[in-house]
Amino acid sequence: MKPTHVLTTIFGAALATATMLATSACGSDSKPDPDAEPIPVFDAAIDDAGGIVRCEPASGTDLKLQEITRGLVEPLYLTAPAGDERLFVIEQPGRIRIVEDNTLLATPFLDITDIVRDTSNEQGLLGLAFHPDYATNGRFFVDYTATDPRGDTVIAEYTVSGDEDVANASGEILLTFDQPESNHNGGMLAFGADGYLYIGTGDGGGANDEHGPIGNGQNLDTLLGKLLRIDVDSGSPYGIPANNPFAGGGGEPEIWAYGLRNPWRFSFDSMTGDVYIGDVGQNILEEINVRPGTEAGLNYGWKIMEGTDCFQAASCDSNGLVLPVHEYPHSQGRQSITGGYVYRGSCIPDLQGSYFFGDFAGEQVYTFEYAAGAISNLQDITDSIDPNSDIAGLTSFGEDGFGELFVVSRDGKLFKIVPR
Repeated sequence: MKPTHVLTTIFGAALATATMLATSACGSDSKPDPDAEPIPVFDAAIDDAGGIVRCEPASGTDLKLQEITRGLVEPLYLTAPAGDERLFVIEQPGRIRIVEDNTLLATPFLDITDIVRDTSNEQGLLGLAFHPDYATNGRFFVDYTATDPRGDTVIAEYTVSGDEDVANASGEILLTFDQPESNHNGGMLAFGADGYLYIGTGDGGGANDEHGPIGNGQNLDTLLGKLLRIDVDSGSPYGIPANNPFAGGGGEPEIWAYGLRNPWRFSFDSMTGDVYIGDVGQNILEEINVRPGTEAGLNYGWKIMEGTDCFQAASCDSNGLVLPVHEYPHSQGRQSITGGYVYRGSCIPDLQGSYFFGDFAGEQVYTFEYAAGAISNLQDITDSIDPNSDIAGLTSFGEDGFGELFVVSRDGKLFKIVPR
C-alpha cells in the first residue's frame, strides 16, 4: 500500500454545539433531562493577581486523582500548547473540547464529526498536536478516520480563528493512507524536539499482522506499523527531513521507525528527548520501548517478536531488533497498555523524571524511572492514586502546557494527578 499525498480543503465541518448535556448547561431550547447527573463545577484557585494557581509544590510521592470535569463524550486524549492554561480534549466522535478554569466549555474548539468515522471502537478522531509555535501561528494537526468506505487514516492541519476558543472549520489534508481493517489505527501525534511531527500508525488491524508475506510491521513499503516523521514547515503538502532513514530510498520516506503493532500512545521526554512508546500486544505481552529520540531506522520487532517472545515460533532471530525496556503479561485483566509521559512538571518535585503509564483494560497506573538503558523503581500506584476505582477505561494520560499530568477516563471524566 502506497500513501496518498493530498493537498485539499475540508469543507462542511461546520462548528456546532457539542453534546446535549453541554448545550443544556449553557441554555438551549431543548428540555433538560430531569434524571441526568448534573455536571459539577470544580473551583480553580486564583491568586491575588487574578491568575490560576496550578499547584502548591509538595514533597513526597503520595498522589491522588483530582477530578477536573466530566460530561465529555468518549474522551481519548488531552493536551495543550506550551504555556496555555486551557486543556484541549479529544472526543472520539470528532470534536475537540476546551476545559478552562476547570470548566468544560459548551462550544467545541473544533467539530468535524461530519467527516469522521467512529463506527468501530478504534476509529474516530484519534490524535491532536499543536505546532511548537502555536502561540504565534495558530496551527495544529489532527489524526482521524475518514468516512470513506475503507475508513482511511487522515492527517490534517487546522488553524485557530479570531476567537482563541474556536478553530476555523476547514483544514488541509496533508496525508492519507489505507486501513485494511477497523482496528490498530494508532493515531498519536506529537512534535519532537527537532520540530518535526511524529505520527504513530498501527499495523493495519485484524490479528497476527497477516498482511502480505511479512506483515505490515516489517514491510518498508507501507506506512502501517510505523512511527513516521514529517516536516510540516516545508514542502507541499509537507517535507521529508533529510535524515529520515529512507529519505533516499529503500522504504517509504516518511518512516522513522518500524516493527510496531499498535503504538496507541507515545511521548517524548521534554528534558532528554527520549521517545517512550507504549505498544499494544497481541495475546501475551504488553510492552514499552524507550530509545533516544535521535536514533533513526529502529526496528521494534513486530511481528517477528511480541515483546521479548518469538511470535508464534519456538525461536527467532532478534539481532538488530529493539527489545522493550518493560513488558507485562496478559494477567489480572491487564491487556492493553496505555503509554504515558515522563513527569517534568513542578507540582510534584520528588517525581521529576518518573514515567507514568497504565492499562486501558485493567485501569492500573504505574511509574518507573529510566536511565542507561534500564528501568528502576517500578511501582504499581493504582491502589493509592485511585482507591475508589474512579477510572473507567484509561484511554490516555495527558500533559498540560506546564508539564502537569492528567488521566483521561473513557466514561467522560478528566483527572489531574496531584500530591495527596
